[in-house]
Amino acid sequence: MKTEFKFSNLLGTVYRQGNLAFTPDGTSILSPVGNRVSCFDLVNNKSFTFSYEHRKNIARIALNPQGTLLLSVDEDGKAILVNFIRRTVLYHFNFKDRVNDISFSPDGQYISVTTYRQVQLWRTPNYNEDRQFAPFIRHRIYVGHHAEVTALTWSKDARFFLTTSKDLTARIYSVNSDDSVAATVLAGHRDAVIGAYFSSDQETIYTVSRDGALFTWQYKSPVFKDDEDGMDLDEDRMRWTTVRRDYFKQDAKARCAAFHCDTNMLVVGFSSGVFGIYELPDFNMIHTLSISQNDIDFVTINKTGEWLAFGASKLGQLLVWEWQSESYILKQQGHYDAINCLTYSPDGSKIITGADDGKIKIWDAVSGFAIVTFTEHISAITAIEFSKRGNVLFSASLDGSIRAWDLIRYRNFRTFTALARLQFSSLAVDPSGEVVCAGSLDDFEIHLWSVQTGQLLDRLSGHEGPVSCLSFADDGGTLASASWDKTVRIWDIFGRHVSVEPFEQQADVLAIALRPDSKQVAVATLDGQISFWDVNMGRQVGIIDGRNDISGGRYTEDRFTAKNSARSKSFRTLSYSSDGACILAGGNSKYICLYDIDNEVLLRRYTISRNMSLEGTVDFLNSKNMTDAGPLQLVDDAGEASDLEDRIDKTLPGASRGDLSARKVKPAIRTASIRFSPTSLAFAAGSTEGLLIYSVDEEFYFDPFDLDVDVTPATALAALRREHDYLKALVMSLRLNERYLLHQIYESIQARDIPIVARRVPVVYLAQLLRFIASVMEDSPHLELHLRWIDALLTSHGQFLKSHRIEYASDVRSIQKAVGKVQKDMVRLSDENAYLLAYLLKEKESFDSYMYIVGTN
Repeated sequence: MKTEFKFSNLLGTVYRQGNLAFTPDGTSILSPVGNRVSCFDLVNNKSFTFSYEHRKNIARIALNPQGTLLLSVDEDGKAILVNFIRRTVLYHFNFKDRVNDISFSPDGQYISVTTYRQVQLWRTPNYNEDRQFAPFIRHRIYVGHHAEVTALTWSKDARFFLTTSKDLTARIYSVNSDDSVAATVLAGHRDAVIGAYFSSDQETIYTVSRDGALFTWQYKSPVFKDDEDGMDLDEDRMRWTTVRRDYFKQDAKARCAAFHCDTNMLVVGFSSGVFGIYELPDFNMIHTLSISQNDIDFVTINKTGEWLAFGASKLGQLLVWEWQSESYILKQQGHYDAINCLTYSPDGSKIITGADDGKIKIWDAVSGFAIVTFTEHISAITAIEFSKRGNVLFSASLDGSIRAWDLIRYRNFRTFTALARLQFSSLAVDPSGEVVCAGSLDDFEIHLWSVQTGQLLDRLSGHEGPVSCLSFADDGGTLASASWDKTVRIWDIFGRHVSVEPFEQQADVLAIALRPDSKQVAVATLDGQISFWDVNMGRQVGIIDGRNDISGGRYTEDRFTAKNSARSKSFRTLSYSSDGACILAGGNSKYICLYDIDNEVLLRRYTISRNMSLEGTVDFLNSKNMTDAGPLQLVDDAGEASDLEDRIDKTLPGASRGDLSARKVKPAIRTASIRFSPTSLAFAAGSTEGLLIYSVDEEFYFDPFDLDVDVTPATALAALRREHDYLKALVMSLRLNERYLLHQIYESIQARDIPIVARRVPVVYLAQLLRFIASVMEDSPHLELHLRWIDALLTSHGQFLKSHRIEYASDVRSIQKAVGKVQKDMVRLSDENAYLLAYLLKEKESFDSYMYIVGTN
């Protein structure tokens, strides 16, 4: 089987900008995250991110009513058509203008696109019925608005659609040319219209404006004073007229709205973070709730009308609210500042991240959801580390404190501070969890505290520059420290020797990493080199020059090429694999490099993002965009027509270009931290885009090694059922590498024969069998069967696994992770059964007492 690390998920962020979309069944929701799209399964509590990416941040997404085609459009109007089920890209298309709204018609035949003052109608690509040369064929262009079109809504029969615009009007358009007479203008609002909706019978239209006004329109004849005897029923005089005007009466602007025609429910989100639910046409307020401290940018309703989804881009919030039970179905918030550090839990089931927003988040590696958020720190998080047992987490922050977190009760139980006010930038924890040490860029000392007492034990002096990074060895007594004084020092903190021999480097040390066996240390320096040192001998054993591997990407204001830029030609973070054979390196670049240490060669270079909305993702800039006034990207050519006019109520007196105090900074691409998972089957990278997860490709490849014409699925099943030769059948299934066949034979082997078969399994298939057992344990009900197999394999091949622990470390840890998860589930189930049994016994005693009293009377 060929294995390769591929992008699998994006954590750390759940919503950035644009719209949200429910799947047709209403059980999942799609959310744009930068230049990618994430899908959150609300029923099975899982999430995934599509592997494709746009060249810029996504502005709009749309899913067809059948749930098979996903269309996403970036800020420049470039669209990607995706097979939603297979998650594969079908076609790239360019609308050549900024798209404000995009949606599929209810029958799935058309795609409506709003570009500036136009509405374009395109035929939906259909690959099953009529094959055509161009997948996108434009049906018609609709004009009439005098300002930018903001939103579009279809009628239920897909004959008409409503458009809203910043010209204070809404318009009705028809898909068919025969109904063109129905085109009309709905005017009367005093601010930009943000939503227009048909009622269920399509005889009423509701329009919502930004100033909080709701207009109700009906198709009828206007009534004049001289109308008598039903003269108002003249068809020539029929038109859409305003029959009612209502106001939300909120001290904020209306930012978004959504209407569910089957239940006549209108949901409006305001700039104050409050949303309201109203029943139409009587305008009865059902519920109001404050869910954010900032603007609610988008709201949508699922097909059944039970769940409401809200997106707030300022803090990166995504919420799904069930309005009938008044409870949250999903409440997620990503980091709204750059991620600085991350670490895996010892069993690999959780990922912990720290960011500039001062928050620590714990993410479930399987589901992709944030479990807990710690907010006690008041400044940026710079480093986080786990204790050996995995139930205590330590964090360092620029607020001058080191905090210890109990991950069983989810609380901060210890805080460590220095004698002076320092900003800690590095952290290391003794494997026993008894000593924690930290370094700062403000002084040249290493501070050591006792976890039990919280007292400062010692301050290690020796470095002549700020301490940049720390790392403890697995033996517990060795501490490696690096500094900007171009040295790396190895400390024996429990020994009596105070003098430490430094490892001299050629440049400032930016990152270090100790190999899992604690015999080698990797050092990344400012000159772009990674040197490897033998800890015991104190000599250099290898060096990798990675300046050309990681360099790349120009900034908008750069007057030189990426090749001549020294900004990205060094590594800032390192991570060893569990077997110590490979090392990952990242820095202020769009690349992550994977190196083979023994051969000192580059195995693979991963591009973490191609998002041109970030600085440093493009190697060659267009010279025509460089002017005497600076790059064209930095010139505001929109002026008062820009989105800053939405915040006109916050501008300074006399200001005509929006909020002058609002800073817009184009973030730069970088990898702040990188870590291998304990199983070495995945690695995580904390980047500007979020927390990127790369995992081993689970796709099976055909391997003809040790195969002949007699090894087929039929012969394997024959050996199992006719000959009852379990070992032969199992080895055949392992050779064929077919999961369904292996699963069937694995569960067909009798329990009494498992020790015999496990003892005779060839060691060449041992790793493959262990990985298979670990993968099926999570969802399989045959708990005793798996435990018998694990016990038999470890008993028979334990000595071999111990002598080859480096090669089989990831597989054994996968088994350990699966068994640990099963153990937690069993403990929880047994506790629930114990409580239930105690309750039943209590009820039985009460019933017996009652029957005894009845019998005596």
